[in-house]
Amino acid sequence: MLPLLSRRVLCATAAAAMLACGAGAALAATPKDTLVLAFGFDDIITMDPAEAFELSAGEIMGNTYDRLLRLDVNDPSKLVGDVAKSWTVSADGKTYTFEIKPGLKFASGNPLTAEEVAYSLQRAVMLDKSPAFILTQFGFSKANVKDKIKAVGPGTLTLETDKAYAPTFVFNCLTANVAGIVDMKLVQSKEVNGDWGYAWLKTNYAGSGPLKLREWRANEIVALERNDNYYGPKPKLARVIYRHVKESATQRLLLEKGDIDIARNLSPQDIAALSANKDMKLASTPKGTVYYISLNQKNPNLAKPEVREAMKYLVDYGAIGDTLVKNIGVINQNFLPQGLLGASTEKPYKLDVAKAKQLLAKAGLPNGFKVTIDMRTIQPVQGITEAFQQTAKQAGIDIEIIPGDGKQTLTKYRARTHDMYIGQWGADYWDPHSNADTFTRNPDNADDAKAKPLAWRNAWAIPELTKQSDAAVLERDAGKRKKMYEDLQAEFRKTSPFIMLYQQTEVAAFRNNVDGLKLGPTFDSNYMFNVSKR
Repeated sequence: MLPLLSRRVLCATAAAAMLACGAGAALAATPKDTLVLAFGFDDIITMDPAEAFELSAGEIMGNTYDRLLRLDVNDPSKLVGDVAKSWTVSADGKTYTFEIKPGLKFASGNPLTAEEVAYSLQRAVMLDKSPAFILTQFGFSKANVKDKIKAVGPGTLTLETDKAYAPTFVFNCLTANVAGIVDMKLVQSKEVNGDWGYAWLKTNYAGSGPLKLREWRANEIVALERNDNYYGPKPKLARVIYRHVKESATQRLLLEKGDIDIARNLSPQDIAALSANKDMKLASTPKGTVYYISLNQKNPNLAKPEVREAMKYLVDYGAIGDTLVKNIGVINQNFLPQGLLGASTEKPYKLDVAKAKQLLAKAGLPNGFKVTIDMRTIQPVQGITEAFQQTAKQAGIDIEIIPGDGKQTLTKYRARTHDMYIGQWGADYWDPHSNADTFTRNPDNADDAKAKPLAWRNAWAIPELTKQSDAAVLERDAGKRKKMYEDLQAEFRKTSPFIMLYQQTEVAAFRNNVDGLKLGPTFDSNYMFNVSKR
């Protein structure tokens, strides 16, 4: 990151100065060549695609890094080539061959060939950060990855998996951010003590996407610029600036005043108000993102089956759906969001304090107990947590809310040192295994386990569900596979330490001089490089 230089660039015009440098006066309009968004992105931890695993970071990766394949945002069941011009699978279902488009370049001007693609995938496996499992689940390891993923010429890449998986599953995984392609020559020049450029890329950029990262200041600003070396149609705007604004009312005010072009974290009430404003438009789409409350099974009270069930009867789903997530979500009590193969519409739970009390008595806790919940201070998460605190109190459960920003709560959650946690999970790739792999798989529940899915984070040991999840991802018959995911969800609803709350409907409000805004089914398919302004 180059803070001083970046600030000078961002402050080149008076308008940009107001946005990026903290000036307080209102603006009549944002610069014509700049898209300005208000967005809560305090969950961003890194800008390295081999490590980035947060929703907000995913959106930045999707706009700045190419990969072999992308989702078709108009039909997520289909894939389109990104740097790959064609792809095939061998007869035994284990070798995947990709032909790379010729003449590609990174933002730096360095060439992008099959060698750079192979290096990027190998690097993600070798670094072995949180999202690496998306690749290592195919049998790739530090010991074999250079033999299993390799360039067999400047324009050809091959991947050899350990089993004959459903091909759509493999292809969908290669659309994930962890498969983002990095500039090998640039990254290698930044290596320190063989770290694969990890320390440098955490705050810098080495991609080839339509936009390039200019600056990231945590909890303040993300500035992107047009990449003039991009192989496809160049973005119409010179830059995209994300301003970190968490409060819905503040976002609405900035949008109405013209200080921003797009507001991204709006409450149902502010959405309703803006929908009546002739200067505004709305965009919305169901996201592959589900919100939940989880119960750490290391806590002896929360580990009791009756307590897990009781907690599911202490959420006022109706009130949450009608008020807190109205227009921005729909109640969903399953780990699969609607739109994915096998998604269920079953909703067996409702607020029932009397039933919860019976279950707590059966668990030997007739007077309830005390417990904590870690919560990111952003809406509607905060409102849902406070509502849950109130209804749980009716059954004698005293919940202490521990607030924090995204990085604080995630770090604690990933160390599984929480009692309860409220959060969200966005599909890493458009396949049901993306969610089954984290909610119903936990191959090793030890503290030092290599794989650390959500089931592991909550110390939920599930050998049988893990076997069922492993079998589902190998099933090539779509009908049989669908039934397997329906069965997984039925067991999950009954016995899991997860209180599933709702599926997100992402809504953005924008000024009517903004064109081309389309929200994708995942955060990394919210393509700001397609947006223009009049």
